[in-house]
Amino acid sequence: MRVLPSLKAVLHRTAFVTLIAALPSLASAQCGGSFKDFVRGLKDEAVSAGYAINTVNGFFDGVAQDQKVLRADRAQGVFQKPFIEFSRRLISRDRLLRGQRQAKDMSKVFDRIQNTYGINPGVLLAFWAFETDYGAFQGDFNTRNALVTLAHDCRRPELFRPQIFSALELYRSDDFDPKRTTGAWAGEIGMVQMLPGDILEHGVDADGDGHVTLKTSAADALMSGAKMLSHLGWRPNEPWLQEVSIPAGMDVSSSGVAHKKSVAEWEAMGVTPRSGDFDLPAAQASLLLPQGHNGPAFLAYPNFDVYFEWNQSFTYVLTAAYFATRLEGAPVYDAGNPDQGLSGAQMKELQRRLQARGHHVGEVDGILGANTRIAVQKEQIRLGLPADAWPTPALLNAL
Repeated sequence: MRVLPSLKAVLHRTAFVTLIAALPSLASAQCGGSFKDFVRGLKDEAVSAGYAINTVNGFFDGVAQDQKVLRADRAQGVFQKPFIEFSRRLISRDRLLRGQRQAKDMSKVFDRIQNTYGINPGVLLAFWAFETDYGAFQGDFNTRNALVTLAHDCRRPELFRPQIFSALELYRSDDFDPKRTTGAWAGEIGMVQMLPGDILEHGVDADGDGHVTLKTSAADALMSGAKMLSHLGWRPNEPWLQEVSIPAGMDVSSSGVAHKKSVAEWEAMGVTPRSGDFDLPAAQASLLLPQGHNGPAFLAYPNFDVYFEWNQSFTYVLTAAYFATRLEGAPVYDAGNPDQGLSGAQMKELQRRLQARGHHVGEVDGILGANTRIAVQKEQIRLGLPADAWPTPALLNAL
């Protein structure tokens, strides 16, 4: 294992930093228009930043717009599902058992991760399971084409445009094949699905073969994922999520990721661990009620916030964090008896009504995201309803 980068990697990283400094600001980065003209502009920028013309031509040779990528970007309906349904869909007994076997088979790597970064095996195992089913399904989209397609599309060019140049840098280092490297539709590569820029910055050659190969080396993938989580702010050897029980009639207006109290304060309000004890009474934590005060309940510790740097979907993040606790031995959560939620059409109507009242919920997409939850909780407080951020038909009717 080489945690420290080789001299070659340092030199390439220095060159890449120089490249980024030479590129136009992301705010002025163009998108849309003729795809050929867009690619020509990318090539001109790369050459002006110091890349050899042969390298640039080799990287962009045969680049094509991928309509399947655009369709995938616009069809993420799975995130509309509520937590209980979503988590049960992703977490199976087979996936749990295979994760436990992987923990044994890769114990030396997980020991290194624990000793180096203070990250429990379950955390990486959950990402490995959800992203690629332990490496079995890593995606068959051409990564270069996906990145160029998404950068040309004007929805999020500021996210994907820099990744093109990261992939170009990996290509110059012989760690990326523009014609054969494949992955997810959004440009992520390997067993834990990392973008080219993250591979450049956080890639670890854990198996010592001289290359960071996240598609075929589980050791490289897991160590690289751990290094990335550490960089994002993971607190070594601290918890991330714990299932709890809340007393009937509790004031839940301070629940949600936007509100934090010490664990001792939550305990004073009647919150109790469903199993085990509270290990860090002074730690700040959020009370999460993904399907309201009658459904599952969790305390989310500071490490939980790091999950949102990996994926911004609350449902995905909570499911990944919960599955990590299951892999570490936690029991199946108590689903409770949640109040009826809203259909996709009802959720969109709710978002429109929230917008009409001046709330910023983002796109009307039928997804119960962070902004919609915040707006729901504010309206529940105003209307005298249980302020648990879980939208119900009663709330929709009241609005």
